[in-house]
Amino acid sequence: MSTSQPSAPATPVRPTGRSRRASRTNRLGHGSFGYVFFAPFLVVFVIGIAAPLVYAAYLSFFQDRLVGGNVFVGFDNYTRALGDELFRAGLWRVTLFLLVQVPVMLALALLAALAIDSGRLRWPALFRIGIFVPYAVPAVVASLMWGYLYGDRFGLIRQLGDALHTDVPRLLSDSWLLTSIGNIVTWEYVGYNMLILYAALRTVPHELYEAAEVDGAGEFRKAWSIKLPALRPALALATVFSIIGTFQLFNEPNVLQSLAPDVISTSYTPNMYAFNLAFNGQQFNYSAAVAVVLGGVTAVVAYAVQARSMRKEQSL
Repeated sequence: MSTSQPSAPATPVRPTGRSRRASRTNRLGHGSFGYVFFAPFLVVFVIGIAAPLVYAAYLSFFQDRLVGGNVFVGFDNYTRALGDELFRAGLWRVTLFLLVQVPVMLALALLAALAIDSGRLRWPALFRIGIFVPYAVPAVVASLMWGYLYGDRFGLIRQLGDALHTDVPRLLSDSWLLTSIGNIVTWEYVGYNMLILYAALRTVPHELYEAAEVDGAGEFRKAWSIKLPALRPALALATVFSIIGTFQLFNEPNVLQSLAPDVISTSYTPNMYAFNLAFNGQQFNYSAAVAVVLGGVTAVVAYAVQARSMRKEQSL
């Protein structure tokens, strides 16, 4: 009767010096390839975004005086900006614009995305392109086009009103101007936000719809219980983009200013105020402080919206 001896544990094979060097070279090679792909974005980010932000922050701590030249003043420009009535009025104006225009625009984009995704449209591709085409029109061109329609003396809307012997509102007056600008921005960006939401809908597993149909759910029930919850991240993203765009509002009122100079002042929006301070008033340092404060407000509001959306997602 033979007894088998227990086999000795296998000794781990240690890599030789050559294999260690090869492994290290492979790791470095993979890492270097990553840096190569990342480098173009990094260069553009540093030159186009980071460097201007740093330079603007640097300028905001100085003042150009007749006596002494460019003098370091610390936070004096920021104190002045926070107490500036023109800046605060423009900031309140774009905030009001944000609270009204953005929900309307996103609601229209959501309805369009749901309509296309429902599969009940006859020509969904044509419908999708038709809604997206205004986004391809430059903002300056769109503002000129709508400005022609809004014109009190030569505008198409006024001409239609005269032909029908009907009084139409003065769309470039003080009481209607913000609504008119909101119409232009909504016309431009509904298609852009619609594509974001439609792309999110296309990622929803088809099995969920099949299960809902088995349970007897109709189209409205599927949209409410499946599609809308799936759209929460995309809606949050579209909202953040819209907030950033609203606080940067510039092209539309700047173009319409020539048509309504008594209504649209050089400080109608914070971006217009900063632009005119720098290039018309030669107050580069104070303009930089206004731009930095505006960027800070935009970042805080966008972060608050994003954080609230993330908390909702985690609580579900």
